[in-house]
Amino acid sequence: MNDTSRRKFLAAAGAGAAAGTVGLAVPASAAAVRTASAADEPVVAFVEDPRSSVVTLMFGEQEVVVDDRDLVVRILNAAGHKTGRS
Repeated sequence: MNDTSRRKFLAAAGAGAAAGTVGLAVPASAAAVRTASAADEPVVAFVEDPRSSVVTLMFGEQEVVVDDRDLVVRILNAAGHKTGRS
């Protein structure tokens, strides 16, 4: 991942962190129905190939691979928004 992409990703992830776990990719209505087993620590979402439907979620010492094209699209759209940060 080059420095520019990393900066954009971290800026988008930072904005989402304030809203909650993977907040940048989950609509507010879905966030309200978190289960008791939902993560209660920071989560990083990694999309290695924007053309795929695979998202790697990393939290603590764990990693979960999710096959969800809609989630990939929402993350990429959120990362593409201008945040005013560099």
